[in-house]
Amino acid sequence: MTIETKLFGEIAVDESKLISFPQGIIGFPELKDFLLIHDGDGNGNIKWMQSVQEPAFAMPVVDPLTVIPEYNPDIEDELLKPLGEITEENMLVIVTITVPKEIEKMTVNLKAPIIINSESRKAAQLIIDSDRYQVKFPIYEILKAAKEKAAAEKAGE
Repeated sequence: MTIETKLFGEIAVDESKLISFPQGIIGFPELKDFLLIHDGDGNGNIKWMQSVQEPAFAMPVVDPLTVIPEYNPDIEDELLKPLGEITEENMLVIVTITVPKEIEKMTVNLKAPIIINSESRKAAQLIIDSDRYQVKFPIYEILKAAKEKAAAEKAGE
């Protein structure tokens, strides 16, 4: 299958790679099928969740452990049941990135992670019922430092 996207142009889609959100995502319940696209940003941290239904809808995402290594929200097992059997091996957790005009004010939403079962390819965006995590956690300096560290390690090889 081939889809047209605003950011990536026309891309071939392996339907076995589709990620299904039975309940949609927060704010866009009608969008149910997505692809996780790696954009080759140099350090591999940022990926894109591209909607299959809406070509103009793609959101940057990142592994929360990249920005806050101790990230470990409590999620009720009941909320994960629709995704199939979740294990440490098949669970992928990502968070959405907001990039305003002033890139230095880039943030991630640690309060509403996306949980993906890599085996069933089902996912859900859940809201964490805790004040421990922020909706707008600043990450620009964290990503900048990680990129500089990766570049320094590569130069040292």
